[in-house]
Amino acid sequence: MDNNTSSSRRKPALLAVAAVTLLAGAAYGAYWALALNHHESTDNAYVQAPVVQITPQVSGTVLAVLADDTDVVKSGAPLVRLDPADAKLALERAEAQLAQTVREVRTLYVNNAALNATMRAREAEVARLDAEVARAADDVARRRPLLASGAVGGEEMKHAETTLAAAKSALAGAQSALAAAREQAASNQALTEGTSVEKHPNVERAAAAVREAWLALQRTELPAPVSGQVAKRTVQVGQRVAAGTPLMTVIPLEQVWVEANFKEVQLRQMRIGQPVKLSADLYGSKVEYDGRIAGLGAGTGAAFALLPAQNATGNWIKVVQRVPVRVELDAKQLAEHPLRVGLSMEATVDVSKQDGAPLLSAAVSRPNATQAMDAPAEEADKRVRGIIAANLGKARS
Repeated sequence: MDNNTSSSRRKPALLAVAAVTLLAGAAYGAYWALALNHHESTDNAYVQAPVVQITPQVSGTVLAVLADDTDVVKSGAPLVRLDPADAKLALERAEAQLAQTVREVRTLYVNNAALNATMRAREAEVARLDAEVARAADDVARRRPLLASGAVGGEEMKHAETTLAAAKSALAGAQSALAAAREQAASNQALTEGTSVEKHPNVERAAAAVREAWLALQRTELPAPVSGQVAKRTVQVGQRVAAGTPLMTVIPLEQVWVEANFKEVQLRQMRIGQPVKLSADLYGSKVEYDGRIAGLGAGTGAAFALLPAQNATGNWIKVVQRVPVRVELDAKQLAEHPLRVGLSMEATVDVSKQDGAPLLSAAVSRPNATQAMDAPAEEADKRVRGIIAANLGKARS
């Protein structure tokens, strides 16, 4: 009786446990089908941002460092100042060369009138000598028939022929001088034809040198190309730096994104624009960011590693690869809870929406530009115009 009683008591308990297990399995299956099946998660995600390197465009000695690590700077704010002495001297030399070039080109235009006058004088000289040759030839022609009759002496005839020969020689010299004057006038005219002093190629070349020297002077001050926080400052006052030397970096923290590294098997249902929920280890689960998928990396991390895997070796072992997925963050949430480059994140993608573009399709380009590095060329043009006007004899504007 005791065995039957205990067996009858165990059976309902076992049935209850089995029922609870079946219900739990059914509930988990329903939850997986309704929720988990539509989400892909990873904790292999990190904050990324553009790393804007500050490098000089000209060489020089550092006179001042105006920003340090952790400083927040605005776009266009000066960060480093180089010694401008050499650039100022180069600008003064270029301006002097421009002034000299303008005066030399002015001389070319003035020479046009002088050479034309010389050519006209040579032409008049040739016409005069041509008339003399004609008269001398007539004298010889009249005297030659009279020589036989004795009306004209031999000495007189010889004098007339000598005069004709001298006239012809003088005419030939005058014609050579006229040809030379014409060539010189044409050559000078070719240097000035179809342009003005201000637009002459020599003047424009010298003006370009002034603009280049002026631009080099402006580049002795390095502005921040974007707004952000200074990091990795290595430059020191008194240091001699060459063009292209990294001095510091500026991180635009309002442009950060998350690089979530998903396994390749997790990418099958991901689409561009799908919503992503993110949390940072810095703030914990109480702060949640709303993001969206913006694109997929061009390759796996192993493919771009410094020492890529040699998968053609004989002892190859397959390893599931991860591909970086770019996730853009909500700007308002980012302003309320700022992030820093390299912070760890957890990302969960809702893959239930399949109306977006495939993840492997080409991503939309995101142009990124700055105007902080643009030097105001109007000032250089004003200098050039002033120098040209002053050396043309006009009022300096």
